[in-house]
Amino acid sequence: MTSAAPLTSEQIEAEAALLDKAEATATQIRQTTSVYPDITLDEAYMVQTAWLQRKIQRGEQLVGHKIGLTSRAMQTAMNISTPDSGFLTRDMVFPPDSDIRASRFCDPKLEIELAFVLASDLAGTDLSVEDVLDATDHVRPAVELIAARSYRTDPETGRTRTVIDTISDNAADAGIVCGASPVGPREIDLRWVGALGYRNGIIEETGIAAGVLDHPATGIAWLARRYTEQGLALEAGQTILAGSFTRPIDIRPGDEFRFDFGPLGSFELGFD
Repeated sequence: MTSAAPLTSEQIEAEAALLDKAEATATQIRQTTSVYPDITLDEAYMVQTAWLQRKIQRGEQLVGHKIGLTSRAMQTAMNISTPDSGFLTRDMVFPPDSDIRASRFCDPKLEIELAFVLASDLAGTDLSVEDVLDATDHVRPAVELIAARSYRTDPETGRTRTVIDTISDNAADAGIVCGASPVGPREIDLRWVGALGYRNGIIEETGIAAGVLDHPATGIAWLARRYTEQGLALEAGQTILAGSFTRPIDIRPGDEFRFDFGPLGSFELGFD
């Protein structure tokens, strides 16, 4: 059954409930656009917000946000010209050098990023990279755990999910792991932060942070501007994942990962 836009509040809540259940049971569901082909970007974010509210109502705490689709290659692949964003709750934060159960997640992968921790609220319609750096307390090396609660490719139809499906699905965000080596936002040129990603001792991905819109703070300025238009702000103390500068690395049970950020240190993750 299909439905034309606009979605009703009941449909938005129902879609959020389905995604929430899919995450809780680690069972993938059909793509949102397979049921609502006319859903808009704004409505996809409404689904995401409804999902966040479900989490908050059961005691989870919003601690930050993630930015995705920050590379030209990914934007071209998704037929979109802007990044996307999702939320981070405290339950989505994992310590470095820990073991995580892979079966908790739907089609999990890891992406290498930088995480900005804000010292002050960030809002405005004309924000620049310098404004983001002014508002930042410190930056940490990080990886994002991404997952797909709705199928990336439907096993029955072969249909691939769109950016609308990804946004509804919290921009694929499932978790964050930060390294223990913070750096001041102007201590080094963040554009030249590099990282090596190893799986089971074999290097899988490398990249530098300038791959994120030429500076990892660019996407954060975009997100703050978008929030300002909605009467919101990125808040002091929140952690903002700035966007991946590598391709996703698949996760399999038994995998051991090491992420080497050179002068910013390294950390490991295991999946059982």
